[in-house]
Amino acid sequence: MSKLIIIGAGGHGRVIADSTDMPIVFLDDNKSSENIVGAFIDIDSMQEKSDMVIVAIGNNTARIKLLDGLTNVATVVHPTAVVSNSASVGAGTVIFANAVVNACANVGRGCIINTAATVDHDCILEDGVHISPGAHLGGNVVVGSLSWIGIGASVKHGITIGKNVIVGAGAVVVHDVSDGKTVVGVPAKEPKK
Repeated sequence: MSKLIIIGAGGHGRVIADSTDMPIVFLDDNKSSENIVGAFIDIDSMQEKSDMVIVAIGNNTARIKLLDGLTNVATVVHPTAVVSNSASVGAGTVIFANAVVNACANVGRGCIINTAATVDHDCILEDGVHISPGAHLGGNVVVGSLSWIGIGASVKHGITIGKNVIVGAGAVVVHDVSDGKTVVGVPAKEPKK
């Protein structure tokens, strides 16, 4: 029987394991748990042809770097998540419990749509985006690669968030956000230095 190889045995990896009924093998370079088989740098020697692999690293940049070059990359969707038939979801993306991805949304590869987050119609999430638990994106929102939307944040419909952006927990985004910026608060804006 094929198995799911989860690279990363921390909290993110354990939540992925809870999201699937496939047999699980954790690979991690920290062998503090008996569930861990070995260092993830040795994946080629243990991955059989039918095995799938997923990267369970919360850091967006590290997750995408590890995905590059992997074969048989899985997409994991928790059974309680709702993903529209017209949405597209890239390889290596995980969608956790009670999350919703609505009509015509386009989710890139290696994204995390965390517990009870919502991605409404026609949104575009580029590669490596992390939508934290309870965050909500209105319709037609674009989120650039490697950006992170914090826990409980809300993004108004039609907003564009650039690449490598951090949206703080509980922020309410009502204006576009440029690449590399951090925004916090209600309404969301750059913190004073």
